[in-house]
Amino acid sequence: MHLEANIARHDNPRLIHINDPKKTCDNSQFSGNEIRTSKYTLLNFLPKNLFIQFHRLAYLYFLAIAALNQLPPLAVFGRIVSMFPLLFDALTLTAVKDDYEDWRRHRSDRNENNREALVLQSDGFLPKRWKMIQAGEVLKISSDETIPCDMVYLGTSDPSGIAYIQTMNLDGESNLKTRYARQETNKLFLGGTMMSVAITCEQPNRNIYDEFMANMELNGHCLSLSQSNIILRGYQLKNTEWAIGVVVYVGQDTKAMMNSAMSPSKRSRLETYMNRETLWLSVFLLIMCLVVGLGMGLWLNRHKSQLDTLPYYRKVYFQKRKDGKKYKYYGIPMETFFSFLSSIIVFQIMIPISHYITMELVRLGQSYFMIGDQHMYSSLSNSRFQCRSLNSEY
Repeated sequence: MHLEANIARHDNPRLIHINDPKKTCDNSQFSGNEIRTSKYTLLNFLPKNLFIQFHRLAYLYFLAIAALNQLPPLAVFGRIVSMFPLLFDALTLTAVKDDYEDWRRHRSDRNENNREALVLQSDGFLPKRWKMIQAGEVLKISSDETIPCDMVYLGTSDPSGIAYIQTMNLDGESNLKTRYARQETNKLFLGGTMMSVAITCEQPNRNIYDEFMANMELNGHCLSLSQSNIILRGYQLKNTEWAIGVVVYVGQDTKAMMNSAMSPSKRSRLETYMNRETLWLSVFLLIMCLVVGLGMGLWLNRHKSQLDTLPYYRKVYFQKRKDGKKYKYYGIPMETFFSFLSSIIVFQIMIPISHYITMELVRLGQSYFMIGDQHMYSSLSNSRFQCRSLNSEY
C-alpha cells in the first residue's frame, strides 16, 4: 500500500502491459525507440548555424564592416568584394565543417537505430531493429550485448535471478554491478510459462541513481519493483548467459537520452578569450577612428573657405568632361561622421578574420588525427576513438 501511494503521487503513472505493445502504446505518451543526437536537420541547418556562428564578436564586426561598405559615401573598395571574407572564407568554411561533423552524428544515430535485438513474437524471439522496439515488448539480451532501452528484469539464465551488468557507457565505472529478477517471474520464464502481467511505473525522469518507483500485478498479487530490478539503455550484460526483460522506457524517454539532452551551444575557453580580445581591439579601433574623425572635422573647419581650391579636397571636378560637376558635400558634421566610418573600414585589418579560418581548419584536422590515433585504438574491442561531440566544444 505504501508503494502504491508513492506511485500515485506521480502525475499520470505509466501502465505497461507485458508482451502487449499495442495495448501499451494506445496511449500517446509513449514515444518510439529511435534516437537523435545530431544538432541540425535539413530545414534548420542554415538559420541555426548562422545564429550560432554570430555569437562570435568578430563575425558581427566583419558583418558591420561589409554593411558600411555598401553605403556610397563610405565605399572604400568593391561592395561585392567586401562580402567575400565573411561569406566565403569564414561562414561557408565553418558551415561546411559543422555540416561534416553533424553528418557523422547522423551516421552514428543511423547505425545505432538499425542495430538488432531479440524481441518476443508469436514464433519466439526474433531479431528486430532497435528503432522499432516499443514499450511493453519482451526482449532477450545475450552476454556482452548492449541494452537497447530501459527494461525491467523478468528472468535470467541464473536460477536465482541474478544478472551482472557493466555501466561504463553511462557512468564510466568498469566494475560489474548486480541486478535481480523477481523470483516469481524468473521461475515462470525458466519454466517456459508466459504470463499476463502489467507494470505500473513512474513517468520518465533523468535520475539514474534514485529509487525506481513501480509495482507489478501478477496473478492478482502486487509485487514491488526497485532500482535493482531495472537495467538502463547503454548497460552491457556480463557473465550472464541471457536475460529477459520488458521494455518500460524507449528512445528519448530513456534515462541515458534524458541525461544527454541537447545542451545550449558551448564555447571553448579559447573562443571566450578571443571574444574578449576582439572586444578590446574594437574599443581601441573606435578610439583611433574617433581621433581621425575629429581631426577631419577640425581640418575642414579650418579650411572651409578653401575647399574648392585645395588639391586633395575639392567640392568641384576640374576635369574637362566633368567641369562644373560638384561632389555631394554633406557639410562639416556629416563629413566628419563619414570620415569616422570610413576609418573603421580602412583600419579593419586590426581584427583579422584569418585567425578564425585557421582555427576551423585546425579543429577539423585535429578531429581527423584524434580518430586515426593508433594509441587510442583498442584491439580487444576493435574500436577507435570517436568524436561524438562537435570538436569545437572540446
